[in-house]
Amino acid sequence: MFVVGTAGHVDHGKSTLVKALTGIDPDRLREEQERAMTIDLGFAWLTLPSGREISLVDVPGHERFIKNMLAGVGGLDAALLVIAADEGPMPQTAEHLAILDLLGIARGLVVLTKADLVDAEWLALVSEEVRERLAGTTLAGAPLLSVSALTGQGLPELVAALDRVLAAAAPPADSGRPRLPIDRVFTMTGFGTVVTGTLTGGSLRVGDEVEVQPGDRPARIRGLQSHKRKVETAAPGSRVAVNLSGLAVGDLRRGDVLTTPGWLRPTDRLDLHLRMIAAAPRPLRQNELVDFFTGAAEVAGRVTLLDADELAPGASGWVQIRLAAPVAAARGDRYIIRQPSPSLTIGGGAIVDPRPRRHRRFDQAVLARLATLQQGTPAEQVLQALAAGPLDLKTLSERTGLAQAELGLVVRDLLAAGAALVLDPAPAALPRPADYLTTPAGWRALVEALTGALAGYHRQYPLRPGAPREEIRSRLGLAPRLFDRAIGLAVGQGLVVDEEALLRLPDHRIAFTPAQAAAADRLLAALGAPATAPPSLTELAADPELVAALAHQGKLVRVSESAAFLSDTYAAMVDWALATIDSTGGVTVAGLRDRFNTSRKHALALLEHLDQRRLTRRQGDVRVRW
Repeated sequence: MFVVGTAGHVDHGKSTLVKALTGIDPDRLREEQERAMTIDLGFAWLTLPSGREISLVDVPGHERFIKNMLAGVGGLDAALLVIAADEGPMPQTAEHLAILDLLGIARGLVVLTKADLVDAEWLALVSEEVRERLAGTTLAGAPLLSVSALTGQGLPELVAALDRVLAAAAPPADSGRPRLPIDRVFTMTGFGTVVTGTLTGGSLRVGDEVEVQPGDRPARIRGLQSHKRKVETAAPGSRVAVNLSGLAVGDLRRGDVLTTPGWLRPTDRLDLHLRMIAAAPRPLRQNELVDFFTGAAEVAGRVTLLDADELAPGASGWVQIRLAAPVAAARGDRYIIRQPSPSLTIGGGAIVDPRPRRHRRFDQAVLARLATLQQGTPAEQVLQALAAGPLDLKTLSERTGLAQAELGLVVRDLLAAGAALVLDPAPAALPRPADYLTTPAGWRALVEALTGALAGYHRQYPLRPGAPREEIRSRLGLAPRLFDRAIGLAVGQGLVVDEEALLRLPDHRIAFTPAQAAAADRLLAALGAPATAPPSLTELAADPELVAALAHQGKLVRVSESAAFLSDTYAAMVDWALATIDSTGGVTVAGLRDRFNTSRKHALALLEHLDQRRLTRRQGDVRVRW
């Protein structure tokens, strides 16, 4: 199934032509019928002689309703540029043609309507003017036909020509990522919420769990219709009405995108390649406010010109746009920008990076990266995306715009060539969706950052055996899953040691300075006099770092904030306590105190320490085995 849209100046006969071709009046609103002027999007359908089914999207031609027109021209397979033969090209003819050109719509027909109102000589003059206007656009060389919707003149030839144009078109691709930019939201009695749009990227099925972006709003498909026929599955390239459960009409608006969960993330910053139309009234300036259109969405934004001080009419350049609200968009999506006042189309192009970082202007590395993302081979695009840091396959697919199947083949070849690697000490034969990939250079940079963070921690705390994992992750600013994968590979390569939730460099050892060694000897001597009732750590003004280092070396055991025993003494007291429990059924604070001639404070601290270790537990005044 294919989607064909009309375009052209107001009152040039677009809706009349659609009705003559299909028998369906696309002007569904009472105001449209009363005024004989299309205000919002209209829809109809037709079966061509070949059996191909097409959906027809009729758009408004009046300058006041160009924004409504833009909501309907996304996802078109072909266009009918409609021009009244008695008037010839008019202002909105030029703007609609510029929009089709910016959106890259290269298939279509030029239809001269109202041919019954002019003679052959006039028709030839208008035809020549139209061909001049088409030069340099995507519709240059498109078939030009003259018709009369009132008399039927030329309509069979138009249908046949449209069939031939679409015969050369590849079927709409199914990448497994369905997207339905919502252009209508309404309620049907007995059914509830219904949305419509042109489906691209994949199929939708009754019963599918879906989500609406932006906003991560979950829903389920209760029913599907295409051309007012119920279907169980809607294929890409079709006009679809979707009956949703889980969302009310008030939860939705034109410009939202219906899709499958988990892959399409909203964004409020985009990297764009922008082409200004030659008819733009003036240059586009740095930080200028514009209206941004993609799919069926419209949102205000400000532009950062990355490679120029201003973009003149007819010029092209790199732009980052900061949007006032997020949109659900992917790499490769086409867009239009308009100046807000007076409202006028000034340029457009394709989204190159849907989730970029903020860029400095005139940064040559950034410009080179964007050029690669735009024009490079799939392998170059993947490597360029990975140059910014490790990415999982889902994010990599989003950044490059490559479907999972194609991306898998590209990644397989890059891994085989050693141009990419998986952050896993024992990677699977083929990368899994949750796997992180990077380049060898990216891995070296990550290792340098990781080992540098550990070295810095060891210098800051030389008496500690290692750094807590979360401390190092925080210093590196990595997501938990990415950090765990990186640590796993670093440990597997012998670059890092992971022990007891602490990380250290392989050559890190606790080493006392002469002054620290002397302080350690004094502390150990003090804890041994007497060994079973030593002075508190507070009384000894013991350095906590030194105490922890001696505990790690096994020379003492800290049983509370202020109490510690020499290791041999601690072992003897614990062995007696556990043996007493085993022989008598329990041990008391008093019993431990009397046996080792210690204080109640020391005995209680030791038994509470054993409770914390889950070697004992308290029953009244007695400790028993855990």
